[in-house]
Amino acid sequence: MSLIKYRKKRSFKTSPEPPGDTKGRTHKSLLYVVQKHRASQLHYDFRLEFNGVLLSWAVPKGPSLDPSVKRLAMQVEDHPVEYANFEGVIPEGEYGGGTVMVWDTGSWLPEQEEVAAALTKGDLKFTLRGKKLRGSWVLVRTRGFGRSSGKSWLLIKHRDRHASKIDITRKQPKSVLTKRLLADIARAEGGDVSKAATGDPMPSKEALRAAELGSRASRKV
Repeated sequence: MSLIKYRKKRSFKTSPEPPGDTKGRTHKSLLYVVQKHRASQLHYDFRLEFNGVLLSWAVPKGPSLDPSVKRLAMQVEDHPVEYANFEGVIPEGEYGGGTVMVWDTGSWLPEQEEVAAALTKGDLKFTLRGKKLRGSWVLVRTRGFGRSSGKSWLLIKHRDRHASKIDITRKQPKSVLTKRLLADIARAEGGDVSKAATGDPMPSKEALRAAELGSRASRKV
């Protein structure tokens, strides 16, 4: 596992993403993070710390708490551990250009003794201890075609007390670090607010009406 592909794809002179610290970490617990990322398309980057890097999968529809739902997870290049705290805007034109949010974070525990062997086999079972996602999960590699061959996995929630029919991505859309939506992050950090907003849940009619009334009241003052 290395960060060669990660670094090759990025220009750190223009992108605020961390290049990675070769010293690694000394903490006993393994990091887990999900980053909501509105790039060319909205997706959720699911990351597990292992052997000094963050193993990474792009989950187009985001994780589901429903064990009957299997979410496609495309394995991408390993990321540096420091990336777990990255929230901000990647400049347009750069690889992954768009707005990034730390949607969930915590730690994870493998449910198998040999993680490397489980990854090679394509059947990794683990427990998440996040702020939003908890309990037992599995990543299962599936048959891919063409460029996706060997990179296509399924992210599935196991049946336990943390399983639910609730759509967690809509129920809890904000950053666990800053309580911001994607549009808020883009607005604060010079990103494309309109583009970022397409990754946020549509506000209810009541919320839109309240915002309009508030706007009218402020114009009268």
